[in-house]
Amino acid sequence: MKRIPRIFHKKKKLVIGLMSGTSADGIDAALVEVEGHGLKTKFHQLAFVAVPYPNGFKDFLLKNSDPQTACLDDIARLNFLIGELFAEAARRVVLKAGKRLSSIDLIGSHGQTVCHLPRPRRMFGKKITATIQLGDPTVIAKRTGVVTVGDFRIGDIAVGGSGAPLVPYVDYLLLRSARKNRAVLNLGGIANVTLLPRRCGLKDVWAFDTGPGNMVVDGLMKHFFGKPFDRDGLVARRGKILFPLLQWMANHPYLRLAPPKSTGREEFGEAFVRGVLRRAKGKRREDIVATATEFTALSIYDGIVRFARRKLNVNELIVSGGGVHNSYLMEALQRYFRGISVKTVDHLGFSSDAKEAVCFALLANETVAGNPANVPGATGAKHPTVLGKICLP
Repeated sequence: MKRIPRIFHKKKKLVIGLMSGTSADGIDAALVEVEGHGLKTKFHQLAFVAVPYPNGFKDFLLKNSDPQTACLDDIARLNFLIGELFAEAARRVVLKAGKRLSSIDLIGSHGQTVCHLPRPRRMFGKKITATIQLGDPTVIAKRTGVVTVGDFRIGDIAVGGSGAPLVPYVDYLLLRSARKNRAVLNLGGIANVTLLPRRCGLKDVWAFDTGPGNMVVDGLMKHFFGKPFDRDGLVARRGKILFPLLQWMANHPYLRLAPPKSTGREEFGEAFVRGVLRRAKGKRREDIVATATEFTALSIYDGIVRFARRKLNVNELIVSGGGVHNSYLMEALQRYFRGISVKTVDHLGFSSDAKEAVCFALLANETVAGNPANVPGATGAKHPTVLGKICLP
């Protein structure tokens, strides 16, 4: 246990952040040098790698993320397997940085979400909200020899929150502005937005999942073309909008739910894609992909206008995540948010691809400092709380 105070008191720490989102394409690993904590946090990114999952793994994972096809034995084994894969990703990013694993102070791991149930259900007299992220941090700690923090969502859920989104705390630390009202958008499998009023304190920050990011488009690309995503939006660019289909998608009840709220594959995963395919039967593949991409941009715009406009006049939309590489989607966002500056987080000196992995490195740093890192305005938690479990090697 002496290792935790020793890590806390170091002036500069080497911390790895590990992330795999709802797109489930692989593991993002970032190595950062961190100084301070809380509002005094400073960091420098040393290396980043994106490690793809093994061939066939994604299909196996998605099968076990669907209640109709999941197998309890497979889920138990996946928890250990993903821990092994995350540990390997940690080793790779250290190698890329030219460092030794023994020099690393801390790892923060999000894990791989297979089930996220943010709406409470009454069970045996208790209201229960739940989430499961596989890739147990104990496995990562034992395989790497590095103190590992994981299971960040559970602490927020335990104090009445929805367990997501978790990036708003780091968005606040890194991207708040004295002059501009900013909306910080992450385009992963699910899209989430953090709203940062100028000169805001943490209590002024709020955030929510707007709906799908890349998830629906990725599902359609796999179905039609056997591809994991629409590279640069080229398929969508060849299509035309199917307005009856777009209207049906835009009527999804999640979009009308008021924040705080979070969502995942349960709402916009395989079942939703199957519904899109039924509605669009006989239509051109390119048109269906174009419509799903348009829906992604529309749902983001609708969420911000519907729930944020009365509170915040947004001056800048700052975008990160894999979706920034889809130029069609980015152009659609600029079209909807006309008059507002839409830019990637790279323009502010941060990496779009590495941002979420960096986030979990910084969240792990906050955990060992004993700092609460949830944002009740984002998750609906009753109060701030320290996130994550600390696992010793």
